[in-house]
Amino acid sequence: MSATLSARHPALARADAFAAAYGLRRPLLLAPMAGACPPALSVAVMRAGGLGACGALLMQPAAILAWADAVREAGPFQINLWIPDPAPARDPDHEAALRTFLGRFGPAVPPEAGDAAPPDFAAQCAAVIEARPRIVSSIMGLYPPDVVARLKARGIAWWATVTTVAEALAAEAAGADALVAQGAEAGGHRGSFLAGQAEARAVGLMALLPAVVDAVRIPVVATGGIVDARGAAAAMLLGASAVQVGTGFLRCPEAGIPAAWSHALGRARPEDTRLTRAFSGRTGRSLATDYVAAAAEPDAPAPAPYPVQRGLTQGMREAAVKAGDIGRMQAWAGQAAGLARAVPAGEVAAGIWAGVGDLLR
Repeated sequence: MSATLSARHPALARADAFAAAYGLRRPLLLAPMAGACPPALSVAVMRAGGLGACGALLMQPAAILAWADAVREAGPFQINLWIPDPAPARDPDHEAALRTFLGRFGPAVPPEAGDAAPPDFAAQCAAVIEARPRIVSSIMGLYPPDVVARLKARGIAWWATVTTVAEALAAEAAGADALVAQGAEAGGHRGSFLAGQAEARAVGLMALLPAVVDAVRIPVVATGGIVDARGAAAAMLLGASAVQVGTGFLRCPEAGIPAAWSHALGRARPEDTRLTRAFSGRTGRSLATDYVAAAAEPDAPAPAPYPVQRGLTQGMREAAVKAGDIGRMQAWAGQAAGLARAVPAGEVAAGIWAGVGDLLR
């Protein structure tokens, strides 16, 4: 981005300043997608001038450190952790009904499947701090004050994912250095602080972004439904300092997702996705597959809370990947999935930001 162009357009000048603050050539960020952020994808985005990312939700400390070591030489990156939910309420009879239902879509579900627990959060936090990324981001809530203090003592920036203005104000007050405003168009899990509000407060990015920008004094990153230069340019005009892209990188060869998922993304229209709790118990946006539709039927048992539901569906999800069966696959997808291109990630990153310059020239 030329200095002349930035001087002519305040949106680009703001973006250039944000990128420079974090050692980036482009204010374009890979979304930290748990299970879909292999090192190769981050390295490709980083070499194109953007920010790499790791969704570390399911990773043990050693895996977090290994991921960071694999990408470190390519440039700045972020590591993201979920803030844990309260312990879930368990209902054996309801889980038995869910196991029977899920048996229609995959292997028999053993009673202990719902006992699966995520990695220890405190150990993950310690590993993330030891990895020393340029940025640590949060989703589903705010880091405890002691973790925030440890991050700041190490010179690690904290970006908080928010889905409402109220969450944005709480994150700013807690010491976040920047906010990631996640619109309801986004693929994957909704970042709402309270699980029960994720669908009731599913605010689109076009409404959320300017409201958050106007409410806070720290930079705001836009994410959700941004796949090409048009979405990125719109976000810049609405006050974003950078854009974060998830689904737009999923079809890149470096992402390594199953072919059936990639092909389905390329065919998807916005109305071919829906919010569902059927995979993990937490609300997320997925392709409207056969399983997702069946789980939404009135006679289907309601999903169990997170992470019980994730444990119960693990066998089905793994079997679907092995079979290449999109109907049962956990196929997260943003509403703009049909715009995603099956080309190298560096080409996607460079094309988006070059297009922004053309559109805002």
